[in-house]
Amino acid sequence: MLVRSLTLATLLAIAGPSFAADSDAPLAKEVGKARPLVVIAPSSADPTLRGLEEALKDPATQAGFKERNLVLYSVAKMVGKREDKSLEQQTTMALIRELKLGASKGTKVILVGKDGERHVLKDDDSGDKIDPQVIFKAVDELPASEKAMTAAEPVAAPVAEPKAKESKPTKPAKPAAPPKPLDD
Repeated sequence: MLVRSLTLATLLAIAGPSFAADSDAPLAKEVGKARPLVVIAPSSADPTLRGLEEALKDPATQAGFKERNLVLYSVAKMVGKREDKSLEQQTTMALIRELKLGASKGTKVILVGKDGERHVLKDDDSGDKIDPQVIFKAVDELPASEKAMTAAEPVAAPVAEPKAKESKPTKPAKPAAPPKPLDD
């Protein structure tokens, strides 16, 4: 009995973190569906982040974002948002871990393609705003294979019609033998 308990505990210790990491990875959920644009800023008053949020108030920019399937993720002072909706702290940390970024003081703007490929559009602390047209140009320059990638849509299975063929009645199966006790 002790051997089984130790084996189970070891398996849970090894497999547990991998299941937890998969369940809260926000960018992994977007693969094939949308192109996340991640802005990581040192504060919520960062000019790059503020400029992008202001630009998104323009209907033409919003239309360009929707046309290109862009989703804005922002992280400022360890507070994450997805399209102005707050993320849980655990999800925000998973987003940062998933990007595997090094330490930096400046603002980072990262475009993640539908195929999961990361493209760094900005990584500095100059305080310059990023023009949405630069983002749109980066999306338009992505490889054709990435543009063609779409989420797999569920296909309804064809309904099989019952056969009119008569079948013979079958014999009931024999009951299974009870299992043997295990020896430790």
